[in-house]
Amino acid sequence: MKSKYLREGEPFVWCSGAALALILLLTLYLVGVIFQNGLGVFWVNSVARLEMTDGSLFMGEEIQTSEHSNGDSRVQLKIANRDLYSLDFKWVFHKDVTATSYPEDTVVVERLEYGNFIGFLSSVNLADTPASDGDQYSLLKTSLKDLSRHHGQIESVESQLADLNYEVERLDHKLGKLRYRDKQQSPDYAKIVAERNTLRLKFDGLVHQLSELERVQATNVAVFKDVNGTSVTLPLTSIVRIYKPNGLSFFGKFSLYVQKVWELFFDDPRESNTEGGLFPAIFGTVMLIVVMAIFSFPLGVIAGIYLREYARDGFMVRLVRIAVNNLAGIPSIVYGIFGLAFFVYGIGSSIDQIFFPEMLPAPTFGTGGMLWASLTLGLLTIPVVIVSTEEALGAIPGGIRESSYALGATKFQTLSRILLPLASPGIMTGFILAMARAAGEVAPLMITGVVKLAPSLPVDLQYPFLHLDRKFMHLGFHIYDIGFQSPNVEAAKPMVFVTTLLLLGIVIALTSTAIIMRSRMKKKFAIAD
Repeated sequence: MKSKYLREGEPFVWCSGAALALILLLTLYLVGVIFQNGLGVFWVNSVARLEMTDGSLFMGEEIQTSEHSNGDSRVQLKIANRDLYSLDFKWVFHKDVTATSYPEDTVVVERLEYGNFIGFLSSVNLADTPASDGDQYSLLKTSLKDLSRHHGQIESVESQLADLNYEVERLDHKLGKLRYRDKQQSPDYAKIVAERNTLRLKFDGLVHQLSELERVQATNVAVFKDVNGTSVTLPLTSIVRIYKPNGLSFFGKFSLYVQKVWELFFDDPRESNTEGGLFPAIFGTVMLIVVMAIFSFPLGVIAGIYLREYARDGFMVRLVRIAVNNLAGIPSIVYGIFGLAFFVYGIGSSIDQIFFPEMLPAPTFGTGGMLWASLTLGLLTIPVVIVSTEEALGAIPGGIRESSYALGATKFQTLSRILLPLASPGIMTGFILAMARAAGEVAPLMITGVVKLAPSLPVDLQYPFLHLDRKFMHLGFHIYDIGFQSPNVEAAKPMVFVTTLLLLGIVIALTSTAIIMRSRMKKKFAIAD
């Protein structure tokens, strides 16, 4: 009986089930930790004022409590005010606290630099408005709203500067071509130089206009005091948002939460990527996956079709299959080195020498960019697509092929009208796996095009609209950068969870879309069963 029990493999079935259950539980726990820490980052917490036994005062958000090694409980405060204290967090023992209060006039100021400021508002000094003894907080809120409208003028000027800069670069490119061909004396060269000088004058005028707008706005300041009475003067232009956390209702906190989430999705990062939005990184991640899929998916499917349907089984075909299976297990950093050597230094440098010799030694395609990063990830994911395509075609019963041939269909007609539609759910499975792996890869991107902060997106309104030679931002690299390269890791930790949650959400959204497509294909071609 015992030998029969072992022979039938019952213990191995139970072990496999237990291992699968453990993996699912660990996965759910990991996702739960990410969601718990990521979703709560932007929720407004109350600010506590602590009086200590030695007479000192501390003010900050209560982040977490824990037990110290000596058994005493303590609380971690986010005291902010990095420009005053040179740190963002402080641990305080409960036994050293004599009194705790939550003053309603406490303000939290989100700044462009040095993180948040926590304290009290003293006064608002506006250049074009006489001093007032009224409600300074309402005056500051109104001034910030007016300032946001003035920001529209600055953004308009900055947009014009960007357009002019692009036109100047385009003319510089033309001048470089003429100089390369030794045509400095030609009429075209003089015409382009004159046009460039005209644009340069316009550019200088806009720069002066921009600096004047910024100078005028910088004269409006607000004076704050921390819990110990130290004064800090902040230009209104450096203030992103201000609120009184201890006086906010639930709906007020929820409104602020929505504003911060909107900022996360549609604004640019600031404060060394630890604050602000993540739009460039979100855009770069999605575009990388799309461009990678455009290159890798068709090639992988075509290769799988050839190996399964057209190639004669022999030593070379078996060798190719072994190579494909081995390629799927090669570390991603090896693909990155290959992409750098082959695509960037090989093909990219050749393109520069043939089409952009006048720009050398400054590279155009001979440096990292969206195109080379996408092709590198495409090579990394092609083996998965090839294997899934072969397996999907091999799972189709041979009788279907024979029936098609018996009715007079050619091999290509059988493949395109019968086999590929029936195999499409299996092919989509490989595409889902490839897409999920590509979304989370970071190592190949670090040496083929991803950067900490990209000055412009790979897609814009400037001809030719799609700029695959540009470097880009990526959520995976953003996690690595702020989590391990940030000068203030503790302050960057919330953004790590937020970025991880976003990356996970993008992967889930893309794979869910592909899974839905696969399910519809499976239902449509259920006759294959």
